[in-house]
Amino acid sequence: MKRVATWLFYAIGALAIVYLALYAYAVLTAPKLTPGEPIRIFRNPNAPDYS
Repeated sequence: MKRVATWLFYAIGALAIVYLALYAYAVLTAPKLTPGEPIRIFRNPNAPDYS
């Protein structure tokens, strides 16, 4: 039982490290937003208009 708890502790720690690494990657590679700059949303011009 003690061995299972140890491996569970290691697995949770590894998941936390992976989560933090993915978060750091997302923060560092995100496009920089500047106030006042329009947000460009690319849409297929041939798409149907539902409005």
